[in-house]
Amino acid sequence: MMPGMGGFTEDIELIPPTDFKAMDTPSDDGGTLLLTWSRMPYDSPGIEYIIYRGESKDGPFTEVEKIDSDKNFASQMTQYFGFSIKNRNIHAYKVQPLWKMKTVRRRGADGRWQEAQVQDYPVMTYFHIGVTDGKTIVMSPTVASGVPVANWFRHDRTNGLIILVAMFFFLIYYISKAQRNPNMFLRKIPGIDAVDEAVGRATEMGKPILYSTGYYDITELSTICSVNILAHVAKKVAQYDSRLIVPSKWPVAMTVCQEVVREAYINAGRPDAFNPNDIYFIAGEQYSYTIGVDSIMVREKPAANFFLGTFAAEALILAETGATTGAIQISGTDSIYQIPFFVVACDYCLIGEELYAASAYLARNPRLVGSLKSQDAGKLLLFIAFIIGTIMVTLGAFYPQSEIFQVIKNFFTVR
Repeated sequence: MMPGMGGFTEDIELIPPTDFKAMDTPSDDGGTLLLTWSRMPYDSPGIEYIIYRGESKDGPFTEVEKIDSDKNFASQMTQYFGFSIKNRNIHAYKVQPLWKMKTVRRRGADGRWQEAQVQDYPVMTYFHIGVTDGKTIVMSPTVASGVPVANWFRHDRTNGLIILVAMFFFLIYYISKAQRNPNMFLRKIPGIDAVDEAVGRATEMGKPILYSTGYYDITELSTICSVNILAHVAKKVAQYDSRLIVPSKWPVAMTVCQEVVREAYINAGRPDAFNPNDIYFIAGEQYSYTIGVDSIMVREKPAANFFLGTFAAEALILAETGATTGAIQISGTDSIYQIPFFVVACDYCLIGEELYAASAYLARNPRLVGSLKSQDAGKLLLFIAFIIGTIMVTLGAFYPQSEIFQVIKNFFTVR
């Protein structure tokens, strides 16, 4: 007697599969092969297939893996085989080929040059299959062979390509729309609406305004967005004839901030009021910079503090020091670890991507506005896709024989 899927069946002769094949794994980088063979009548728990690998058709062969006969079906690898009822009757197993090795020289941990063997390219590999019930092993007369090749396109990621193309068209559409109407509607951000209030308050009190672009240099996106917001703040400062202090952690960021503020004063018609000495480099080390900015806040007592950019452990130190001076504080960061500290210690906080949105909100550059609107449209598209995908995947569980549900389920599968 032999254990079967539904109980016990009569003894079945272990006849090895004769349609054993090796094929290149679709949609990969050329590093694996797929072995396939038909489902046999004796497939059940306790029966195993044994995969052997060799360099030639005549062997010798080395055991690679033992596979349970009731597992590893092509229907479970829809990224390669798609969805079809017949795939439930085909076994599939991904396996590594043999590689041509080459000798290279590498510098070891001790600093000395050493020779090492590394993989160069895959070579023709031969595979043999056997079946066993734990007592005897029966070998198949068929020997499969193959050599993997690199593929240009990953078909299992077509869903990502479709979303990317949709986002591209959203981007082109909204940028062109923003060029025709730069004042198109954007949701108001309370922290940005408070910028004019903060600058006006500092002007009334006759105190300066402090602006920090954060921890990183101008190469980071968050710092670029912060500089765009700085341009708007500097324009208001120039109009109100206030003083703007911008301490910098990086020399390049300092130079960019100087030019941005200078241009803001020129556009405001007051180039002579610009003071480059108020935009200066403090220190490149994290806590040296933090101490320097804290000293400015304690000494100058600015009426408004702006902390916009990416911040690290210095976030709470800066915000708490500013709070003790009584300044109105507007912060914004894309660092999820520092957002809670800014929320509790500042009057207004731009959370996450609101920092990027604020740049488009203030600059009103068509490319920035169009990019922002296209992101919102893309998020709406993904939200709708999630709802449709959830419904289809749920229905697919009730109708496992329906190919349409399984195809849609496969499309929404992220790999």
